[in-house]
This record gives sequence, structure tokens and C-alpha cells, in this order.
Amino acid sequence: LRPDGFWFMEMNTRLQVEHPVTEAITGVDLVEWQLRVAAGESLPCAQEGLTISGHSFEARLYAEDVPAGFLPATGRLAHLAFPESARADTGVRTGDVISPHYDPMIAKVIVHGPSRAVALRKLRRALAETHVAGTVTNLSFLGALARHEGFSAGDVDTGLIGRELESLIAVSKTSPILIAQGVLTLFGLDKMPCALDGFTLWQPLAQAVSVSIEQDIVPCRLVARGPGKIDVTVNDTVVQARYGANGWRYDGQPASAIFVEDGSATVFGDQTCVVRRVDPLDVEAGAGGSSDLIEAPMPGLVRQVFVEAGQTVTKGDRLAVLEAMKMEHSLLAARDGEVAEVMAENGAQVEAGAVLIRLQSEQA
Repeated sequence: LRPDGFWFMEMNTRLQVEHPVTEAITGVDLVEWQLRVAAGESLPCAQEGLTISGHSFEARLYAEDVPAGFLPATGRLAHLAFPESARADTGVRTGDVISPHYDPMIAKVIVHGPSRAVALRKLRRALAETHVAGTVTNLSFLGALARHEGFSAGDVDTGLIGRELESLIAVSKTSPILIAQGVLTLFGLDKMPCALDGFTLWQPLAQAVSVSIEQDIVPCRLVARGPGKIDVTVNDTVVQARYGANGWRYDGQPASAIFVEDGSATVFGDQTCVVRRVDPLDVEAGAGGSSDLIEAPMPGLVRQVFVEAGQTVTKGDRLAVLEAMKMEHSLLAARDGEVAEVMAENGAQVEAGAVLIRLQSEQA
């Protein structure tokens, strides 16, 4: 206590989000205790009767875009599965929609082990075996954090993610091996190992394709080297895909679990990779992009618009605020310019991608 005897204790009359960790290391069911106390019963055990056993981790799986500043995401859960080796507390299932009206947490994944090292290994495995498709999540980021050297050593503080964010995002970026598997699957070659078999007189059969990973267009090249042998070039990295008695292997590694729907393939592993098929004409048409339009990054409520038509703005100026999932998101000017048109008013409910403000074209 302070010398003057003053102290402060925070107390919530509800269970905390991390209560499964307490349950794992004590072996008690806190929800059951809470219900019994609410029914007028006494606590079944006193504090001195509790013992702490082992270590536990809880990872909170969110629908959020980590590289975009942990921006909440929405979408339908096309596929959701958890490993039997871990506890998963969730209120959603495959087919449910993550909407902008509620917190975007999908689940809590909890593991327990006799030591911190064992529990951490279980966490890494549980995250690698957790499968989510249909919306952006922080799953790859959680995996990168669980493998972080400092975190593994227990050398952590509340500033870890802030200091290491760039490297954690880089580590969670998709590996060429996962992209290669997604490409073969999207183009139907995973089920037809002989589809590119055969050689011309001069060179192996080859095919150039384009896919999108997050917001990036990734050029790939498929070259058949013989029956069940395809080299997949992802950017400048060559991945050898080989088909054998146990199925496809990529650079010697067995194929990962995969989910395919509507022109996209979600490949699961230490990272989660979403590969989308892209029409080459679309790649050319969209290469330039546009900084004239200020769009809603997600469904939400337009809390406030700060500009009007004819107003001059500078790059970085806050143009509007969008409220979604209990958070406010500032929409900034991508360049200097003049506001040509304001297309949304305060209090409007908008969908993701809706144009809120248009700047005067630089070519006008």
C-alpha cells in the first residue's frame, strides 16, 4: 500500500474474457460457480482449497485486418473448424455472418500444459490447425506472435506488439509453398496430376497465371516437368510440386488442408493463405488504381463528415469518421486536392466499398 494507506482495487461482477485460463490451471468451472452463486448457493470451494497446476494460453481469434491497423472485418464464415486438442469457446459456426453490429471476435482458443514451454507448443499447433475461411482474420498474426523469440522466452511487456508489429506482420506473410498449393488447386491441377503431362519437341508445357493475395497481384508460372511433376514459380521463387503415393508434396512438404469456394482457395498451415483467381484483363484494368475516391473500408455508420464540396484538402487530412464494431475509424485524404462531391451525410449507414467523398480528378 501507499504510505497514506490509500489503495484501489478494480472489481467486475462478471467473468473476464480470459477466464478459461483460470479454469485450465485450477480445474474449476467458473461459469458453473457463478450460476450456483446466483441461485443462492455457497461457493463450493474456498480460496485456500484451490491449487494452481501448469500453464495455459488463450488466443483470441478476431475478424480483423492486422496490416491495416487491426481494422475490424466482416463476412460470412464459409468454413470454421478447430482442433480437438484445444478448447475453443465460440458463438459462431460455419455459415454464420460476422456483422458490423457486434464485436468481431470469432473464438477463443485455449491450451494447457504442465510447463510454459509445453503449453506454448500446444498453442502453436492449435493455431496451425485452426481453419477459418470467408473473412480476414488475425490467425496468421497470432501464429507469428506465438513463434516470436522474445515471446517464447517470456521476455514480454505491453509494448511488445507495438515495437515488433512490422516484423510480426512480415513473418505472417504467406509463404510461396502455400501460394503454390492454392494455385494448383484453383486451376484444377491438384486433382489432375497428369493435366500438364507431355512435352513438346523443344520445351516442357508451361502456363502463366495471375492470382491475388490480400491486395497484391502475384504472377505465377506453371511448368510441367513430367508426369506428376510441376514447378510453380511464385514471383521469383520456384516451388517444386510432386505427386506421389501419398498425394502432392511441395518442396518435400506434404500438402496442407485447403478450402475452396467461389474462385478462391484458403490454404491452412502455420499461416493462412487466401489465393484468388484473377482475370488477366482485370489485372491490366486495375493496375492504375485511384486516389480520387474515399470509400468505406467496412459496413458502418458515418459518424461525421468534416469537408464539403469545393474545399481544399491536404494529404493526411481527416475527411470523415466511420463507426463500426464499437470503434471509430478516421478516413484520410490520400493526396492533396479539392473535394468535388460529398456523397454521404452524417448518420448514414453504408456498406463496405461505398464511396463517401470524391476528390476532383487530377486530370480534370
